Order: sequence, then C-alpha cells, then structure tokens
Amino acid sequence: MVLRAVAARLASSSLCHHHVLQAALLAPTSTSPTAFLHSQATSFGYKQVREDEKSKLVGNVFSSVASSYDVMNDLMSGGLHRLWKDRLISKLNPFPGMKHLDVAGGTGDVAFRVVERIKSVSHRATQGTLTDLEEDTHIYVCDINPNMLDVGKKRAAEKGYNEEHCLSWVQGDAEALSFDDGSMDGYTIAFGIRNVTHIEKALSEAYRVLKKGGRFLCLELSHVDVPIFKDIYDVYSFSVIPAVGELVAGDRKSYQYLVESIRRFPKQVLCRPISFDMLTWQVDHLHRGNIL
Repeated sequence: MVLRAVAARLASSSLCHHHVLQAALLAPTSTSPTAFLHSQATSFGYKQVREDEKSKLVGNVFSSVASSYDVMNDLMSGGLHRLWKDRLISKLNPFPGMKHLDVAGGTGDVAFRVVERIKSVSHRATQGTLTDLEEDTHIYVCDINPNMLDVGKKRAAEKGYNEEHCLSWVQGDAEALSFDDGSMDGYTIAFGIRNVTHIEKALSEAYRVLKKGGRFLCLELSHVDVPIFKDIYDVYSFSVIPAVGELVAGDRKSYQYLVESIRRFPKQVLCRPISFDMLTWQVDHLHRGNIL
C-alpha cells in the first residue's frame, strides 16, 4: 500500500523523488519542487530535454556502452558494485519457487546472483536433488534496451543457464510492465531508477506486479557529503570516469551523462526513509520494503 501511495503522491504533489525509491517512506522533510518529473521537460544529465526525448537519449547511451558495461562498472567502482549487489541479494533473500523480476538489469548481473543464491539454498536443503519448488523458480530480466539484453543472454549461455527453465529475458519498459498483477515475489532495480522518465509510474508498476508480502529493492548511486571524500569523489566522477569511458569504451559522452544523472538526483536528506541502507561512504544506497 505504501509503495502505491508514494507513487500517487509523486504524481500529484511536490514530494522529492530520490528516496521515495523504496516501498516505505515517512513524510518529506522538505517541500523542494520536482516539477521536472511532471512537466513536458525532464533532465538528461545536466540538460533539460522534452520527456519524449529522454527515453531515446538514454537508449542511445546504453546501446553505446552495452558491450563494455560490466567492465566499466568494475573500473568506475573499483569492483565495489559487486559487493553492493551481493548485499542487495542478501536483503532480497531469494528462495526456491520464487517468481522474481529484475528491471533495468539487461546484462544479468543481478539475475545471475538470484539464481545462484536459490540454487545454493536448494542444494543445502535437498543435498543436491532438484525439488519441485526449484523447478517452479522463474527469474525475469526486463530491460528496455535490446543491446543490454543481448549481452545478458550471451553471458547466460556462457554460464550454462537454461532459459526455458528458470531465466527469461524480456524487452520492456519499467513504466509499463507486461507482467500480470500480483505475479512476482520480488522486484529489484539496480542503478536504473534514475534513468526512468517518470519514476512515479515505475513505482506504481512495481507495486502492481508484486504479490502481497512481495519485496521491493532498489540499489542506486547517490550524493556524498563526507568531508574530503566528497572532493575526491567529485574529481573522480567528473574527471576520471569520463576519461576511462573514452579509453575503454571509446565513449566519453555516455559516461559523462551517467555521472551527471547521479548528481541530478536530489540529496537523500530531503526525505526520511525508514528502510534504507547507506553503503560505502554514502556513494551507494539500498532501499527496500515489503508490499502490505
């Protein structure tokens, strides 16, 4: 109920939007406007663009970086993104028989972790035999970008996953999911919510597809306010990351956008979350909640 209420209030009021990415929120501590979420203009990094342009521009970014996306994540985070995603899975607590949806996860990094955790749980419980519950397990990877999905499918084949059994790849929009109401036990979105044009629509869709008691988890980069580290983080973000993107991926502009998109999110102090983890000196945040 709370996730739906947050989405509704985002669509009709001046609620801040960064820390309404979880399924449970208290009232905001600020009335900072977010008119750009609801007008004909929205942000693409530091630029203001029409809403109908943003999805195309974001699509171009991820088409450009798809083949080098995971390598760049390692370089940009010093490998920390792996630890953050492991924490995400720990909080999700996957189980055999689970129906799970990972949104904006085209390369499969989160989905593979979910599958591996479920197989680990099943193996310990059944000493290696395949249970009916494990056979009922299904993980859906939904991404709007076909190039990102192609990378994920290739990685899945390399890992030996059987797509027909437990893993499906779906091209789709976080704002208009193709899944049935109340069909998912879990919903995750890692480093994707800031690229959505209408965050309130994505939250409404997350609420719609989750079962009662289902789990919502959002992993996202954030602002840093720790003295000294903030200055280092800014220099690294605006000078090092775009340069590395140009060197490794041959694409400085796309990584410049990714850095700017993080800064465009309002600071986390604008809202008071009640189910929220701060990871690695505020660089990364994990938002989580249950559908009531």
